[in-house]
Amino acid sequence: MPVSYLIAMFHDRIHRARTAPTKGASAVEWVIITAIVAGLAITISLVITAGVTAKNTEIQKSFGGAK
Repeated sequence: MPVSYLIAMFHDRIHRARTAPTKGASAVEWVIITAIVAGLAITISLVITAGVTAKNTEIQKSFGGAK
């Protein structure tokens, strides 16, 4: 999913949360929860990517393939 789509979706959720007459507090809570979960998912994916890249380099060096 492109980052620009996620940002647009996030802004749309905030707008709907602020303009909803009766469910504003609940919607705002969901926006905050969604933002936290998305941030955690991005962080975890970056950590996993870094670990896999490091292990890939280590394996290549053990076979004499990396320079």
